[in-house]
Amino acid sequence: MSNPCLLAALATVPDPRSRQGRSFSFPPIFALLVVGVLLGRRLPGAIAQLADEYGGDFALLLGCPRRRLPTTSTLSKLLPRIDVLELEAVLRNWIATRLPPGDTLVVNADGTCVRGSAHRSAQRPGVHLLPAFAPRVQAVLAQLRVDTKTNEHKAALELLNILPSRRGGCIVTGDAMFTQTEVCQAIRDRNDDYALVVKGNQPALAVDTDAGLAFAAQAATFPPPKGACRRRNRRPAHGSREQPRRDTVELSTGRWRARRS
Repeated sequence: MSNPCLLAALATVPDPRSRQGRSFSFPPIFALLVVGVLLGRRLPGAIAQLADEYGGDFALLLGCPRRRLPTTSTLSKLLPRIDVLELEAVLRNWIATRLPPGDTLVVNADGTCVRGSAHRSAQRPGVHLLPAFAPRVQAVLAQLRVDTKTNEHKAALELLNILPSRRGGCIVTGDAMFTQTEVCQAIRDRNDDYALVVKGNQPALAVDTDAGLAFAAQAATFPPPKGACRRRNRRPAHGSREQPRRDTVELSTGRWRARRS
């Protein structure tokens, strides 16, 4: 799979403007937005000021046809019209091409509220997002908006559907909000693993987890002896009424595993 540059990937985002009256093509505008965000600019006015700070050559380097950048008014009118879902899909696929294909990647799912989106005076809650963040590459691989009528663990099921699958697999981490049977099953259905928090409000699960970890620690401390072989069912002697045993014990990769024959 080829690794296209970011601007080439962003050029595939549909342009919401009509073909007439375009002073700037889409790729230079996206290039300006990327540079502005990397410089810590968050508002269209602050991004448009880059023209005054860096001069006309900066506009040419971004791909603008002339030595000027889009104005604050142009950016303010264009940004709300961009298809957010399409943009996020393009960014998600581009990030996936930049990741090491064979390595296991840790992905953290944790809800967050967009800063400045809540207005208490208007009794309007903030924008609640659920991103899948990969600390190793410092990138959000997928992101969903959590509706006020649902919760994070329900949104996590949708997030797992759009999270790109990897050959090396992922280890999904999260807090106790995601320690739900359906979330764990959805992760296993992707052939991924999970590391989730178990709190005291799930006492039965905590007991089972402690027992499983204690058994694994004991198996690692006291591995089976080398050269141990499987014990098969013993056939009774000819003419004997002795019945074969129904329990079979098998040694496999240092673990004791019991099964019914």
